Amino acid sequence: MKASIYKLTLALGLLFFISCSNAQTTTAVNGMDFRESGIEKEQLELIYNKVKSFPNNTQLSIAVIQNKEITYVGVKRVKDTIRLVDNYQDAFEIGSITKVFTATLLANLVQDEQVKLDDNIQDYLDFKLNTEEEITFQQLANHTSGLPRLPSNLNLLLVDQDNPYKDYNREKLTTYLTDAMKLNQKPGIKNEYSNLGAGILGFELALISNSTYEELLQEKIFSRYAMTNSTSKRDQLKPNLIKGQNTEGEVTSNWDFEALAGGGAIFSTVEDLSKFGLAQFNKENAELALTHQPTFKINENMSIGLGWHVLKRKNGGELIWHNGGTGGYTSSMALDVEHNNGIIILSNVSAFHPQMGNMDQLCFGLINTLDNN
Repeated sequence: MKASIYKLTLALGLLFFISCSNAQTTTAVNGMDFRESGIEKEQLELIYNKVKSFPNNTQLSIAVIQNKEITYVGVKRVKDTIRLVDNYQDAFEIGSITKVFTATLLANLVQDEQVKLDDNIQDYLDFKLNTEEEITFQQLANHTSGLPRLPSNLNLLLVDQDNPYKDYNREKLTTYLTDAMKLNQKPGIKNEYSNLGAGILGFELALISNSTYEELLQEKIFSRYAMTNSTSKRDQLKPNLIKGQNTEGEVTSNWDFEALAGGGAIFSTVEDLSKFGLAQFNKENAELALTHQPTFKINENMSIGLGWHVLKRKNGGELIWHNGGTGGYTSSMALDVEHNNGIIILSNVSAFHPQMGNMDQLCFGLINTLDNN
């Protein structure tokens, strides 16, 4: 009898041990414990599935904004394991999300009655553009200017491939605008994404303000929203900078911008971008609300405001969204302004990686998980 009780006790103890072990393993997704992450297991699984194909030392810094409450999640691939890391105050290149900030500067000048959206950009320049067509500030901000993606005197085959914009200065841009500028089509009739157009916008707003692009950012946006770790100048960066990686996972050069800074020059942290994101939910903020208003319909599911793309959702709602990519970084930012939700992702995944689209897929996938919570 005693032997039977002993065997039963041992069996129950073993069963309890196995149950506890299984309970522990089910809390982990690869090397990440969702109890430590602050987000749902479903969300962590989504992150793992979109990150597992990237090289070692890949990092993602993510902000999950739900009803204005922020949870920061950082992950890093170490060998074959995805681990949680604390990187929400580390800096990344944000790439073309910079264009949203450039458009916000435009909205600021509009609110201050320094310019109007439909003003001809020629009227604010002291040199003659090489076109008789009128191009407005709005058309630069919503990519309907007719300008090509890049200026013809910036040949990407002849520049430093690891830092292609660093030598494209004010003189080269002015030479292009006065001697070689050529439109692909008449302004205002077609949306054609243009780094050049956004660069010209930032360049001209600085001229109008008798300032520099960096000074405008600091004065009009970064200081206003307490974005103390953001800059368009790498040598002025305060926080730790996560090193960018090429498609093979090797450390690659950062990109430095001169005259075309308005198209992609900003370094920031997910913490700083969260502050900017929360500000978008304030419907009384006139300049930010202006950037959300659709100015051109691209197709049935997408319009563009000033910088922001406005996306229709399957649930009938809308997102404002932009992404970015450089040689060593990829980013994506989507906000549901109506419900005060958002996802911000910064990464050191190269824009040239064949699966860089995973960043946008992850961004949209994560924001969909917020709808039911």
